[in-house]
Amino acid sequence: MPSDQTRTSILDAAERLYADRGFADVTLRDIVAAAGVNLAAVNYHFGSKDELIAELFVTRSLATNRARLNELKAAEAEGGGRAEIDAILRALVGPTLRGCLGPGNERSAAARFMIRASIEAVPPIRRIKNREIDHLRKFAAAMQRSLPGRNQVDLYWGLHFALAMAHQTIRDSERLTKLSEGSCDLDDVQGIIERIVAVSVMALTRREADSRASEPVAARRGR
Repeated sequence: MPSDQTRTSILDAAERLYADRGFADVTLRDIVAAAGVNLAAVNYHFGSKDELIAELFVTRSLATNRARLNELKAAEAEGGGRAEIDAILRALVGPTLRGCLGPGNERSAAARFMIRASIEAVPPIRRIKNREIDHLRKFAAAMQRSLPGRNQVDLYWGLHFALAMAHQTIRDSERLTKLSEGSCDLDDVQGIIERIVAVSVMALTRREADSRASEPVAARRGR
């Protein structure tokens, strides 16, 4: 098997197995058996199980981040260099939700792999998430341009909470379906995006900040 084809076969097999069974239950021997290669091929191309997981996650994350930044760029171009805050947040959470939810995507190996990556905090993925934040800085800067009067700390929290809502929706979609007895439509991905954006915008654009929340604890206790 040619080298490039071997590498692709290993990645495809690993993604399917991790998506189906999780990271802890899949061994390198499982992967080589599914890929039809030998263990030496995995060691040659990736070096270790952690490096293989990292490459899969980086490949999928790069595609998502590229889609995010393309949507952000389009929104800012439409706004003459300053996008509306709802358009920025839509660009932030939309690609992730569209990639993992909906009848066309949730059954794909790529989507299920990324859902696993969101649920199971394995060390190689955690390290990448903590390191790769440059694209998020671009969103924070766009939010600052959109809401120049808002405190920068509030914008960081707003960005963080928007991402948290998106990831929690992906992780616990099955529980939400059971809790709502099916009334929350997880196939309506655009509707989910709009709900998350609406909540995030409301939090970021409220007219009166909660001054008590920003006071030092000691000052509140002294009242």
